[in-house]
Amino acid sequence: MKSRLFVLIILTLLSFMTVNGQIGTKKTTPVGTWKFDAPYAPEGFTTGTIIVGFTEKKYNTTMAFTGNDYKIPGDNVKAGNDSVLFSVYVEGQDVKVQLKIEDDSKMTGKAVYSEGEVPLTLTRDNAAKEIKK
Repeated sequence: MKSRLFVLIILTLLSFMTVNGQIGTKKTTPVGTWKFDAPYAPEGFTTGTIIVGFTEKKYNTTMAFTGNDYKIPGDNVKAGNDSVLFSVYVEGQDVKVQLKIEDDSKMTGKAVYSEGEVPLTLTRDNAAKEIKK
């Protein structure tokens, strides 16, 4: 009798821990304005913003470089499993951007083009978030 009660208590505790672990998992979203830093990119392409949106049940992206008002729309945008993938056409080059969502305020990844790979670090632009409120 005591062993059955002990097993029941252990199973109950394990159930609570499992449910609590699932409830505590927060899914981060890539939607928002992100400042990027690419220190090894060619001059003029080292900083800027990437805006990730979600409209009509699809993700979309727009990329802009610091010092330039032109916004480049992303193509073939895919987001899921803590990653964002898209391509942009920059100065005659097709650039594939691959990002991993680290947490709600940071993404890391790379931009791949004909001359190699450039590491990227993105931080959420909270100032842009505040303006929208």
